[in-house]
Amino acid sequence: MDLLLVLFYAAGTAAVVRLVVLARRGRGRPGGPLQDVYEAAFLGGGPGRVADAALAAMHVDGRLAIGGPGVVAVLRQVVHDPVERAVLDTHAAAPHGALHHLRLGVMTHPAVQEIGDGLAARGLVVLPARRRTVRRWCVGVALAAFLMMPVALVATVVQFSSPTGSVVPFFVKVLPLFFVCFATAVVCGTMSARRVSPAGLAALTAYRRERGHGGSTVDTVALHGIRALSDRELWERLRNAARLQGPALSGRVRTPSPSSRHSSDTTAAAAVVVWCAGAATDGDGWGPDSGSGSGASCGSGGSSCSSSSSCGSSSSSCGSSSSSCGSSSSCGSSSSSSCGGSSG
Repeated sequence: MDLLLVLFYAAGTAAVVRLVVLARRGRGRPGGPLQDVYEAAFLGGGPGRVADAALAAMHVDGRLAIGGPGVVAVLRQVVHDPVERAVLDTHAAAPHGALHHLRLGVMTHPAVQEIGDGLAARGLVVLPARRRTVRRWCVGVALAAFLMMPVALVATVVQFSSPTGSVVPFFVKVLPLFFVCFATAVVCGTMSARRVSPAGLAALTAYRRERGHGGSTVDTVALHGIRALSDRELWERLRNAARLQGPALSGRVRTPSPSSRHSSDTTAAAAVVVWCAGAATDGDGWGPDSGSGSGASCGSGGSSCSSSSSCGSSSSSCGSSSSSCGSSSSCGSSSSSSCGGSSG
């Protein structure tokens, strides 16, 4: 029995140490300040908020007309940054002008995906592959802790059936190990659910403190989401666009059925696996915007590549939907995009 107890504690200690190291490794980079408003938007609400910020700014200053029911027209082809250029490029490639088509195209555009690349390279967001690895270890450690208890019960019965058995039940001896393993799995699992690293949260907080009272539309949407827009018609149209994308962007990669292959936006949306996984508090994980009423519940898997990407050790473009793989991403077996459905 003593040998079995030693083996339990040795295996449990090794698993706990490995899990803690994995959890800390993905969140320990120094980070740094944000470079522009779109990085703040990406941290606060993912690619969806980046697209919303650019669309709202271009509508308010008269370069775009966003009419009902969600149809976009270009009034002036003037851009000030690569994200606004992505809006015009995407609109030109989708002449129907539907807002939810345009929003999805901007989210998956290389100009927006490269924002995620830069943030991941500086440790401000956590790469999906690392979060997935930590979650798997958390599940494994917690499951092993529970499976250890039936073995401990059997060992306790054997112990008391022997006349030379120990006074302290074997089951009691392994209880501390069970609680340590289970608590570590829960804590590390909670940490791995956050897409934005502690350095990213600090950078976003500092940016909000410095620019949070800015009066421009792009600052307002980037830092507070579309719910902060004073133009309620524009808010409603952006919210509805996010809702239309929500069902397609939620969940894992899906292969479009033959009946849906004729629809380009359905195919693109079905090929997306988002960075974010599940709902989270606003500003710390690209959760649904409380003012939008929807915003996709994000898929749980995925490295950050889209469609037919090929990711290496450095950030890469993934076709028309460039990847947000960061400086050390390793892509999973299924391709994915770093697109959040949340309008944030």
